[in-house]
Amino acid sequence: MANKKKILIIDDHPLFREGLKSLIARNPGFEVVGEAGNGRKGLRMAKELTPDLVVMDISLPDKSGIDLTRDIRSHLSETRVIIVSMHSKIDHISEAFRAGATGYVVKESATERLIQGLEAVSRGEYYLDSSLSNKVVKKLMEFPEKEAKITDTRYEALTPREQQVMRLLAEGISIKEIAERLFISPKTVENHRTNIMSKLELHSAVELIRYAARLGLIDVDLWKG
Repeated sequence: MANKKKILIIDDHPLFREGLKSLIARNPGFEVVGEAGNGRKGLRMAKELTPDLVVMDISLPDKSGIDLTRDIRSHLSETRVIIVSMHSKIDHISEAFRAGATGYVVKESATERLIQGLEAVSRGEYYLDSSLSNKVVKKLMEFPEKEAKITDTRYEALTPREQQVMRLLAEGISIKEIAERLFISPKTVENHRTNIMSKLELHSAVELIRYAARLGLIDVDLWKG
């Protein structure tokens, strides 16, 4: 079939990859052109194969699927990413979409919903697994309002990851919890914090909170008293 959409699968479980390939093979509109078991190989193959679609997990052995989504989208703007993950928490899902994913399916319903998701994303639509709560959509809708308030050049000089960490630190989230949410090590969070404080010319957690409140990133009323 001349117009088959090329798909790259990135997941560290061989049996699950085989299941996805078998499922996708039933649909004449799609073709699996490659597979990878870790983020490093996945990014390399994405650059080599320039797939139309990437189907990947969030939890990879060497790299977060969230970060890998950003990497792929930065190199291949036309490639669409669908996350297929066991994680169904709002934070994971919202992070995936903010990173550039255009579809999200939970693994337990992949058999019923993956092809539907691939078809929707191929049409240029966003796809969210219907088994997920509507609260996810409400969470996603919060972000544009917060982004609109950002005007400080020092904040804009932060990397996207540093901006994420900065917001979480300002909300009072612990280093350990930030690491768990973003699928990175506590040491990496500490390094980001050091860079953030230096770039923003801040010297304490209180200054960071005040700065974030001034930009409208957090509700200052939450910190009164």
